[in-house]
Amino acid sequence: MRIGLLSDTHSHIDERVMKHLKGCDEIWHAGDIGDLHVTDKLAKIAPLRAVHGNIDGADIRTEFPQDLVFTLLGQTIWLTHIGGRPPRFAPGILSKLRDLRPSIFICGHSHILLARGCEDFGGLHLNPGAAGLYGQHSVRTLMRFTLTTSGVSDLEVVEIPRT
Repeated sequence: MRIGLLSDTHSHIDERVMKHLKGCDEIWHAGDIGDLHVTDKLAKIAPLRAVHGNIDGADIRTEFPQDLVFTLLGQTIWLTHIGGRPPRFAPGILSKLRDLRPSIFICGHSHILLARGCEDFGGLHLNPGAAGLYGQHSVRTLMRFTLTTSGVSDLEVVEIPRT
């Protein structure tokens, strides 16, 4: 199953991002959506799973939860917005990771791309960086990967100039 993963669009979605998500079986958004037109556009490409972020208003918070935990192809995935990164997880995250032991933990918020195994909970930690224009990042990023019953394979980082 091909997954497109992005975060921190902050109300901005353009064709340069969209073209990299075409052909995905699902799209996952790790928060700071900004405006529902972003998720509406994404959902036209493929089924969407998303969480709200700290900048999202009541309309988005009503539509999307703060945390989303689901199992797909035998893999447990936890999608949230503010998660931190090893060894500095956001408050309360590490204890939940140790209890849940997800195969894949995904967060956004930092605008810093990250893909690494994490001994603290025994799974893969992903942060797709930021696909939007807001923030100090010099390159917009998103990820694509294949999810199988064995986990994540064929992980790709897509870089898109800010201009």
